[in-house]
Amino acid sequence: MSKLTLKRHLTESLRNLKRNGWMTTAAIAAVTVTLLLVGVLLSILLNVNKVANDVQNDVEVRVFIDRKTTDKQQQDLKKKLSNIDGVDSISFSSRKKELNNVVGEYGKEFRLFSGDDNPLYDVYVVKTNDPKDTINVAKTAEKYRHVYQAQYGGASAKKLFNVVSGIRRWGMIISILLLFVAVFLISNTIRLTILSRSNEISIMRLVGATNGYIRWPFILEGAWTGLFGSIIPILVVDFSYGWMYNVVSQSLQSTNMSLLTPHTFLVEIDLLLALIGIGIGALGAALSMGRFLKLKN
Repeated sequence: MSKLTLKRHLTESLRNLKRNGWMTTAAIAAVTVTLLLVGVLLSILLNVNKVANDVQNDVEVRVFIDRKTTDKQQQDLKKKLSNIDGVDSISFSSRKKELNNVVGEYGKEFRLFSGDDNPLYDVYVVKTNDPKDTINVAKTAEKYRHVYQAQYGGASAKKLFNVVSGIRRWGMIISILLLFVAVFLISNTIRLTILSRSNEISIMRLVGATNGYIRWPFILEGAWTGLFGSIIPILVVDFSYGWMYNVVSQSLQSTNMSLLTPHTFLVEIDLLLALIGIGIGALGAALSMGRFLKLKN
């Protein structure tokens, strides 16, 4: 296709959008609603996946040390723990520090248990090279002397990953269904446009225009429809995600979890929504035009 022909098709497609005002508005509205829902779902899915990965990478084993264990026995236990396959690092948390954590999380009334009344244990916090190693490290640590108990977040992490998997699966299914609905609506809307211009198309065929030449303005028209329909979803997702990021990030400051940073994430989402809009618009137009030309052959 020459540059002159492409320019002519682009000009004609924009003119047709203006000429078919109400039908164009209906198609753009269908794309807008669809992409808005898809944009919200994608934002949720990608951030849920990010938080799940943060949780997975933050899974640790907490080894509770018997109260009567001496300092030398604690050091010997630390050496044994460090020799377990998959252990990356070990840090010590005293009974006092554990109580301070409880006070900070649940309230000052727990200070009543300070001093000799502290019911908590000294703890070795064991990080593993791979989250999958936590189960083996916990089971091995429980067999050692002077270990009261070894706990890890595996059970809660597994539940979280199952929930995330379900959200991801259903989110993708809903997104695909929404895109199919958008393609269907655009296809039918552009079909009405094609029928209203059937005489014009017939004349073009009589003067020797190929199917490709006839088809391209309609495909471009669908692509414009999808692009214009993505503008409002992009603006809504950008503003709402920026607000949500500021609110949620404050509550996650004390954890190792975080949302995707807006600057990079929103650029990628905006481009994706625009490309999806152009794609479903062009596809809907191509399907309608293909059926029409097939019937006319």
